[in-house]
Formats: sequence, structure tokens, C-alpha cells
Amino acid sequence: MMSYTRQALYPCNPGTERGRSTKLSAANVKGSDKVIYANGRSVIVLDLKNPASSTSFTGHVKETTVARFSPSGFYCASADVSGVVKIWDTVKEDQSVVSEYKVISGRINDLAWDADSERIIAAGDGKEKFGHAFMRSTGTSTGEITGHSKVINAVSIRPKRPYYAVTAGDDGLINFHQGPPFKYVKTIREHTRFVQDVKFSPNGGHFLSVGSDSKVVLHSGENGAKTAEFTDSPHKGSIMACSWNSGSDKFITSSMDNTVKLWDAGSEKHLTTWSFDKGVPNQQVGNVWVNQSEIVSLSMGGDFNVIDVREENLKLTRVIQAPQKSVSSVALGPSATFFAGSADGRVFQYDTASESGSTRVCGDGHTSLVSAMTASAKGKVYSVGFDDKLREVEASSGFTPASFDLAGQPKSLAATADGTIFVVQVDNSGKSKVQAVRNNQAVYALQPTYKAISVAASGNVVAVGGEDDNKIHMYRWDGQTSALAETVVFESINTRGQITTIALSADGEHVAAGDSVGKIILFNAKGEKLTEKWTHHAGRITALSFNPESTHLASTSLDTHLYVYSIASPYSKYVHVRGAAPMGGSAVFWLAGGKGGEQGKGKVASSGADGCVRVWEVTLP
Repeated sequence: MMSYTRQALYPCNPGTERGRSTKLSAANVKGSDKVIYANGRSVIVLDLKNPASSTSFTGHVKETTVARFSPSGFYCASADVSGVVKIWDTVKEDQSVVSEYKVISGRINDLAWDADSERIIAAGDGKEKFGHAFMRSTGTSTGEITGHSKVINAVSIRPKRPYYAVTAGDDGLINFHQGPPFKYVKTIREHTRFVQDVKFSPNGGHFLSVGSDSKVVLHSGENGAKTAEFTDSPHKGSIMACSWNSGSDKFITSSMDNTVKLWDAGSEKHLTTWSFDKGVPNQQVGNVWVNQSEIVSLSMGGDFNVIDVREENLKLTRVIQAPQKSVSSVALGPSATFFAGSADGRVFQYDTASESGSTRVCGDGHTSLVSAMTASAKGKVYSVGFDDKLREVEASSGFTPASFDLAGQPKSLAATADGTIFVVQVDNSGKSKVQAVRNNQAVYALQPTYKAISVAASGNVVAVGGEDDNKIHMYRWDGQTSALAETVVFESINTRGQITTIALSADGEHVAAGDSVGKIILFNAKGEKLTEKWTHHAGRITALSFNPESTHLASTSLDTHLYVYSIASPYSKYVHVRGAAPMGGSAVFWLAGGKGGEQGKGKVASSGADGCVRVWEVTLP
């Protein structure tokens, strides 16, 4: 086996849900720029300075809901919808799970550590109880969380002794607990609707509560008594999150009225407001005070709004945009960029030469899953989606106004050297068609006798994979007369599965086919089978890609792995990148070596169901 190293991880952004507060957490280490959050079955540790240096934890079986760093910084606790809490090591690269406990019988909405990094309270929606306090190392109970009649939305533990814990729920109550072991002391009735978030100040002197009644209430950290209610320039919608600065004198609130407000706890005054555009995607559903100068507020649409809160600035400095759903297709862009389409129809542009991460492609895009993307020789990128539209993307300006309506659901996309786009589409009756489109005009349509499933192109050669006959059909495209002539039909791939995807090398000399059971077959351009021994994948092959030099083939599959094979020595050498696309791969492609690219090394990127894009440097076999 050959070696590989991960060079970058471009993370997904948090998943959001209407009416639910999204919990964000920051590392408690001074000078850190890391924010942790949940999406799908992953936990993402985002590096605000350089998003490509982010990491992910993929140890959960069910959908994750919340993650919190321990005050010591050595551990992270993350929870999921089934009531499981996993505590894992944040220092070592292998992120080994230290302990795992099933604490309640349903979704966990929030977690809180005590200052010793020894005790954890998990709270949410269980059948027999809504919260549980336990020891990190043994899982033994350290008290009871009681007093609620509905789901608990938030929990916070006083960060200094004597420890107190507060929980807030959909019953409009805040319950005050004393510990350890934690036991119920009293109920605080200051809110009239759902309480969405509670937070103790870092010095333990006070705690805040915010809720759907738009109230911001300050309580004593010693006994829970109300000390102030902030009525100066109040929010006009549900407040979903609050967060303190390290000095315990200021805090922020994020609201469904599309604003973030900064408050002074001592004078009980409103200091400033940041307003976002109208509309549901800009409702603010989560926040965290990251360090002395920066706060992050999360929009319903998934955007991270990074705000500089130093007194001389007080401005929105940047917006971090990334997929919230799985990445379904990718295409290389000009220079050091690439594009990724996601399952909700959005397309994102990534710049590998800078530290900016990804940005959403603006303009009138797709309304549902982006099923395929390709780059044309003229520098444009094309995408097709389950909204049955072919769209065009300019790297500098986003989606162009033009779009082409397809007659069926698009499955695959490829571009020839003259800029003609070939789309494989399947209509409602199950019949397939390969349509040629140039300048948003249909110039040719092939109605094959077989069921086309995948298309690949290089120069003026077009290859189409048949799902039912398991054969690859080679065509020559004449751009002058807009005609497609069949040149050769390969023999059947002869496997238990059906062809799912094909790839054509840049020099047009090799064709590879992947099938539904994990087998890859390599042919030359004449249709001669070179190898059928590439059977390492254990699941459906979802993507294949030849490198620009046409010497190696990369593959990914639903089994989450990535393989790089040598065309010159197909029987002996390959590179295996384990778990390159957690939860299943959907796309693989080669990046240019860039600065200082070493001979004998290549850069491969993989992406899939977890919404992240990972870049690997592999020693070519």
C-alpha cells in the first residue's frame, strides 16, 4: 500500500431547522478561532481563520444535534437524536472515543460541562426524563434533572464553585439546580413562551435566559433571582441564542427578526444592532462569542456571519458559506477553483489557492438536487438538477440568466472540446435520451435502444454507458454538422452489477466503467479489456476520474473509500484512502499540483453525503 496525507478539509455548515435553536460552541482556549457544531452524522470543528484546516468527527451512527468542548480543551462531548453522548479526544489526530453513554431515550438538545471537565448534563426530549447528569469517566449518575413537563432546549452549568445548573424548556420554565450531585431547588417563571437558551456568565455572577417571547432576562448566578430585564431596543421576534464575552460584561442575542444585538450587562443598555436582509434564510438561529474580537451568528439559510465587536469596528467582517446538505456533484473551475453542487440545489465555489474556503454561487440557481456538473473547455461550468434544468455558471459572476429546459430527469453531464454539452436524461416512462446542447440551443438528440445512464467526453469523443446492456458505446461528435456517429461498442462488462458511471481519459486512450456492486473495469479506446481485477470497493461506484496526465484513475463509492489505480500497472499497485468520504462518496476529481507539486504525487479531492470536501495528496502508485 502507498501513502497519502490529507491536505485540506472544506467543511459543511450547521444544519438548521425552523423554530429550533442551533447550538454552537467555541474552544475555551485563549486565542483560538475554532467553532464546533453538528450537521448530519458529523461534528465539525471549523477553523475561522482558515476553513480548509477544519476537522470532522464522524463517530456517530445517528444524526448529531450538539457538540461542546470541555473547559480543559482536551475533550469534546457530542450528542445525537437517539440520546447517545460520545466523549472523544480533541488533541490526538485519531479522535479516539474515550467513552460513550446512552443517557436519555430521545433527542439531546444541549450539553453542558462543569469547570472540572468531569461532569456533564445532557438535556432534551426523553420518554421517562428530559435530562441526565453524569460523570465523564464512568457514566455514573451525579444527581437528577427534574421539574420540566416538556422538552428541555438548553442547559448551562455555573463555571465556578459552588456549582449550579439551569435548564430551560418548552414549558416556559427555567429550573434551578444545586450540586453536585445536582438536585432541583426551584422553578423560575419569567418567560411566557418557549425558553430557547440559557447561559451562565464566565465569572459565574449571572445567567441569561432568552426565549420565543422576545424577552432577555438577567438572573443572579447564586440563587436564580431576576436582576434585570432588558427592554432597551428589544427584539421583535423569537430570540434563539445568547452568548457572553470572556469579561462577563457584554453579551449578544440572535433573533428570528433577522437581527443580532450587543448588550452591556452592567448598564443594562443596548449597544448596537446588526440587521440582515428580510426573509426566512436570514433569520438568526444560533450564535457564539468566539474570542475577544469576533462573534459568529448563524443564519437559517446556513450562513456563518462573522462580526467584529471591537468598539472601533462593530461591523460584519465576512460571511462563511458552505453546503448544509450532502454534496451530490463537482466540477473543476478555472485556475485553482472548483464547484460543488448540493442536495438542496445550491452550488458553491471553492478557492484552493486562498484561505477563504467556499462561497455560494449567486444568481438564479437550481431548486432541487444538483445531479451532475461539468466544466467546458471555454472556462464555463454547467450543472443539471432534478428541477430538469441545465444551467451555466460564470466563475466571476455566478449563474447566468439563461437556462435550458430538459425533457426528463438528468443523470449525467459531459462537455466536448467545442463547448457542446451532452446530457443523459430519463423521462417518466423510463426511456433515456442523450441530448446535445450548445449556447442554450438543442443541436442533437440521440434516442438509444439501450438505457443510457452515464456520459463522458474528451476532445470530440463521447462515451455513453448503458445500464441495461452493460456496454460502453463510443461515438464521434462532429460539431460542424452537429452529428453523433457510433464508432465502437465495447463488450459487456460481465459483472453481477449494472454500469453506474463511466470516465474517459483526457488523451482519449482509456475508458473506465464502475458498476453497482463495486467493480471497476478498464478498457482501451478500441474496446479491449485491460483489467477487471479492480474489485476493492464494497459498494456502488458513484464516481470515477482520470488524472490530467491520463496515468491514474481515482474512484469513490458508497463504501466511503477512495482508491487510486495505476493505468500502467493495473494488477499490482494502488492507493487506498480509508473513509475518504464518510457516509458515502458521491464525487472524486483531481486538482492541479499547485505550488511546489512534487513529482510522483497527485492531489485528489473526494466528497459525499457529509457535505464536506477533502483534499488528499497521494503518492502515485
